[in-house]
Amino acid sequence: MANHSATKKDARQSAKRTERNKYYGKTTRNAIRDLKAIKGKEMGEKFPGVASMIDKLAKRNVIHKNKAANLKSKLARKANAAK
Repeated sequence: MANHSATKKDARQSAKRTERNKYYGKTTRNAIRDLKAIKGKEMGEKFPGVASMIDKLAKRNVIHKNKAANLKSKLARKANAAK
């Protein structure tokens, strides 16, 4: 365990950030799964919200920006095909 107070604080902050990032990541994965399950025009309506969630993950460095782009591209193709 850390001996310096600054290192102890850094460990606390890191644990808090990790927990928060796990929450954001899991919530977004669930939204992607739910979006894939939808058929028809409704998928196109819900796509922008999910794309926004993916962008926020990339902005927070929870996922890589290229992974975010790939996810959005795949979802956009499915949404356009569902129309």
